[in-house]
Amino acid sequence: MRILLWHAHGAWTDGFVRGPHEYLLPVAPGGGPWGLGRAGRDWPHAVREVALETLDPDSIDAVVLQRPEEITEVARATGRRPGADLPAVFVEHNTPKGDVPFSRHPLADQQEIPVVHVTHFNQLFWDCGTAPTVVIEHGIHDPGYLYTGELPELGVVVNEPVRRGRVTGTDLLPRFADAAPLRVFGMGGEELPGYSGLPPSRLTVGGDLPTARLHSELARCRVYIHPLRWTSLGLALLEAMHLGMPVVALATTEAARAVPPAAGAISTDVDALVREAERLVRDPEEAKERGRIAREVALERYGLGRFLDAWDALLDDVRSRRFRTAQVLIPARERKLP
Repeated sequence: MRILLWHAHGAWTDGFVRGPHEYLLPVAPGGGPWGLGRAGRDWPHAVREVALETLDPDSIDAVVLQRPEEITEVARATGRRPGADLPAVFVEHNTPKGDVPFSRHPLADQQEIPVVHVTHFNQLFWDCGTAPTVVIEHGIHDPGYLYTGELPELGVVVNEPVRRGRVTGTDLLPRFADAAPLRVFGMGGEELPGYSGLPPSRLTVGGDLPTARLHSELARCRVYIHPLRWTSLGLALLEAMHLGMPVVALATTEAARAVPPAAGAISTDVDALVREAERLVRDPEEAKERGRIAREVALERYGLGRFLDAWDALLDDVRSRRFRTAQVLIPARERKLP
């Protein structure tokens, strides 16, 4: 299949484009959210940059939408209406905002475009009305077991921690810094020292690193901390588990399903999490064992093969006449996948 999608969520796209299809990513001068293309990512050759104005509309087999505005843009650029003239799905990456749990999804009640939630929590909390919905959980391209835990520090990955504040649990970082020094990676981290008041002895800003280097640097930290209050499910958390890191996480949104206690610690009691983080930093062998469990769980539940099989099943559904005439969607979890 030739699938059109924007590079709107790099970490999710990293898994999606490793399937058996051809992936067309719009590119525009200056990049930006509507023309990022590959953005230098080390992705398979089947991921191609395209200019929408020169793309043959009839060459597209399906479109994967990730923002409501993309529906209008695809129709304008191709003359084909997603869901009507062009098979389409909409991926909902985010938890609802505003009046939770009464948040209405932008695609609620329509019948032509199934809404794909990346977590069961999202499906539960978004009000999609009568729109067809399905959950396809994340799939991670396995970076391999890289954990060394040589640094008695707490690793964190978060983008724009100051702007997002309480959403990302940035206000909780000083409490975790009481347990061990923090090493924080991601975009916008340079503002963190001034915001948190933490001295260099308790906070190292690791910066926004290329994926491979991020994984190797993060895996040197003894424990991974996931302080986010309200997020769909941080892919950095799942990547840390794949690396073999023990994880200490807030038991909020989908993390409560993703992280078993044996993989580290999970709770809404921050003081308890701080104590567990300190204990694991002081006990490298226990940290290593819990990280081993975290990796086993991540490979089983968030492996790339399961993710891609589920997506192939869904794409077959939306391209079939059966779905397009009867609006019947078989959830991927109910299908017998190869």
